[in-house]
Amino acid sequence: MKNDIRNRDDIYLLVKEFYVRLMNDKLVSHFFEDFTDPILLEEHLQTLVDFWDNVLFYSGGYRKNAMLPHLKLHNTKPFNSTHFKCWLSNFNLTIDELFEGEMAHTAKTRALSIATVMEIKINELKK
Repeated sequence: MKNDIRNRDDIYLLVKEFYVRLMNDKLVSHFFEDFTDPILLEEHLQTLVDFWDNVLFYSGGYRKNAMLPHLKLHNTKPFNSTHFKCWLSNFNLTIDELFEGEMAHTAKTRALSIATVMEIKINELKK
């Protein structure tokens, strides 16, 4: 039996393994080329831990605009619906591989909401 997502250490494991998947997925790996430097990747992973810790446990540790870097990236490397589906699939696969339980389910539900809102906002830019 797998554990549920319980704390920042679990979130770190989740985002680290998730990024391994993304960086090795031919459909989306080009979005992550800036993170080939291990120091930049680690800084980014810590930001993601703050983000997901806030999303899942309401820690208050993330105070940035999560949408802004994605909008900037979209200007140089446009996202489409297939990219969002791939991101979500990799996220869910990573959770299912590592965790099970209420918080794991919550993480997948919130990821779907985040991806949906982000895709809608990016599509609004195209109009």
